[in-house]
Amino acid sequence: MSKNFIYFSIFLCISLMTQSAEQLYPALERADTPALAKHGQYKVGVQTIDVVNPNQLDVQNFELWKDRKLTLEVWYPATSSPNLKQAALTSYRNQTRLGHAFDLQGNAYRDAPANKKSSYPLVVLSHGYTGYRTLMFYLGEHLASHGYVVAAIDHTDSTNAEVNFTEEPFSGFVSTLRNRARDQQFVLDHFGKSDLKRQFSVDTDNAAVVGYSMGGYGALNTVGGCYDLSMDKLSKIGFPAPVALLAAPVLSTCNAGKEQPDPRWKAMAAIAPWGQAVDVHSIESLANITIASLLIAGSEDDVSGYENGVKKIYEQLNGNNKYMLVYQNARHNIATHPAPKVAYAEDADLSFYADPVWHTHTINRVNQHIILAFLNCHVKSLKSACDMLPKRLLSTQKKQADGSFTKAWPGFVDRWGVGLWFYRKD
Repeated sequence: MSKNFIYFSIFLCISLMTQSAEQLYPALERADTPALAKHGQYKVGVQTIDVVNPNQLDVQNFELWKDRKLTLEVWYPATSSPNLKQAALTSYRNQTRLGHAFDLQGNAYRDAPANKKSSYPLVVLSHGYTGYRTLMFYLGEHLASHGYVVAAIDHTDSTNAEVNFTEEPFSGFVSTLRNRARDQQFVLDHFGKSDLKRQFSVDTDNAAVVGYSMGGYGALNTVGGCYDLSMDKLSKIGFPAPVALLAAPVLSTCNAGKEQPDPRWKAMAAIAPWGQAVDVHSIESLANITIASLLIAGSEDDVSGYENGVKKIYEQLNGNNKYMLVYQNARHNIATHPAPKVAYAEDADLSFYADPVWHTHTINRVNQHIILAFLNCHVKSLKSACDMLPKRLLSTQKKQADGSFTKAWPGFVDRWGVGLWFYRKD
């Protein structure tokens, strides 16, 4: 064996070992970044935790009760102590719907010591169908930097790793309909009674749930909604009659399976929530949801629907502190991190991440700003944050007779907040 071959082999191994994960965000914040989309005062730690919800109905079989295992990605305020230097910036390993693996470079420190100088409200983060727990890592890291503990769920039976989207694209859908809200509620319950509350200094009496697509479908139920999933409705959605007959009784539930909504939930944000285009959510129950609610929609959403979907939910929510942010001309993909390079080549993958009109980085920054303002206002009760929620419907600034422009939305840079609507019921 020649020396050159040995040297080449060593060089190749070192190169493979030192390849960095894909970096989706620039190191510096852009000049147009909204005020509350900027990094907060805390360094951010992250841990991966496995939990078990015991004795849950296995709707894949409709007859068995078994332990339901969930994996959580937990972001939290970290200390700035010398120990932080021992923790490395983490990368998140995922795979696309078509099974292509990739690594994303995050800005959180793996297993860093938690900052326990205060207590931090819990935010439960819930992906769509299909997805994975780090699909909104940009939001989880951001909220943690501003003083929240964020627990993102890998919803079992509903992840990219479990569903063969080419051969059986809806293999885990019944489980998703049954378990999405229950998973969200279980995470709050688990943090409230386990060592995790002390480990991360979590305030579980002031909690919020943020869900995307089917995560939003679940969030509406978790905070007080009810599902209206009759056999006829399930058949219209596409379920075979025998499955619809078995599923209907175990799917039409309220409050994540509880008798009453949990009072620890103080706010709910649903991004492109699925269901109301086929009237899945009981109108009466939506009218009775009392906690602060934020909906985020694309005006051209072709999955959840806009006029007959997300906007209809907003109109059916009664009471105070109801908001809706709308991306004009956007479709459904208004919550995910930017598409990794491996997703560029195939439409089934790229269309899971990218929007045909909006740049994903822009959507992410706007989401960070609006969701943080909403949570700070209604979970932390910060009056200054309430003032950051827009009061004018259109974000677009208009030129006035004297040549000056109307003011930008609070926290937005002049002339950059175009193409957004913001509805509110105070």
